[in-house]
Amino acid sequence: MKFSIGGSLKLAFRPWVEGLENIPAEGPAILASNHLSFSDSFFLPAVLDRRVTFIAKAEYFTSPGVKGKLTAAFFKGVGQLPVDRSGARGAGEAAIKAGIDVLDGGGLFGIYPEGTRSPDGRLYRGKPGGLARVALASGAPVIPVAMIDTEKIQPPGKVVPKLMRPGIRIGKPLDFSRYHGMAGDRFILRSVTDEVMYEIMKLSGQEYVDIYATAAKRRIADAEKAEKAAEKAAEKAKAAAEKAELPAA
Repeated sequence: MKFSIGGSLKLAFRPWVEGLENIPAEGPAILASNHLSFSDSFFLPAVLDRRVTFIAKAEYFTSPGVKGKLTAAFFKGVGQLPVDRSGARGAGEAAIKAGIDVLDGGGLFGIYPEGTRSPDGRLYRGKPGGLARVALASGAPVIPVAMIDTEKIQPPGKVVPKLMRPGIRIGKPLDFSRYHGMAGDRFILRSVTDEVMYEIMKLSGQEYVDIYATAAKRRIADAEKAEKAAEKAAEKAKAAAEKAELPAA
């Protein structure tokens, strides 16, 4: 995949990279990145010599038919790890276990602390349940990563990407060994997450918003729904007014 998709991406989009020296040549590390586009999970691995493992919903790997098999092969090839979202706590616990397993094997584990793509290009509050717990349980260093302009290449809902140069800034590894054995303290988890998000903010130059991206998406969806309802009501009122002004037959 690195030679096929990775090579094609680098040739077509020519991504620029800063801080490659901060990626260890071997051994476990967590790559914590902002999330602007679906393409983030392709551009970052494409510029690294080592394999990066992200998590993906298990449905991508279990769909029936030829298309399902091709999809499963593709996601396996680009370093995606299936996570079963069923069960009492769903994807959260499964993702944490998956991340720890990757790191215990000496690999690079990629994670998006925001939990979902940014709806408007701003940086949102990191979720402490995944990143911090994986970091404290594994003892692996956390390397902050900033994706630059990938949302302009492939905005949400767009299939065909725009040809332009994205950027990737890789920060210095963060050591959280001082919090060893404190993964059960929610204040420690929040502190670790906020420290990582601050470093990502410095690397990316994004405006920081202290709410979760999922909440922001709900607000945007609610606002769009209210706007459409208001437009529909206005159209009905206009139609009623025009009908009232018509002369009697």
